[in-house]
Amino acid sequence: MLAKIGRFVKANESEIALVVAVALVSLLSFSIGYITAKKEMKQPIEIITKNN
Repeated sequence: MLAKIGRFVKANESEIALVVAVALVSLLSFSIGYITAKKEMKQPIEIITKNN
């Protein structure tokens, strides 16, 4: 069974590398978008001054 998997991986090495690369880029772009959206949702600090 393990030898069969090894042969499959060697035969399709470039396609597997491409799929892994696309998945990593997709996850990275999603993470960056998520972090940016969370940063945008923070409420700004308001400074209230009293005039006497």
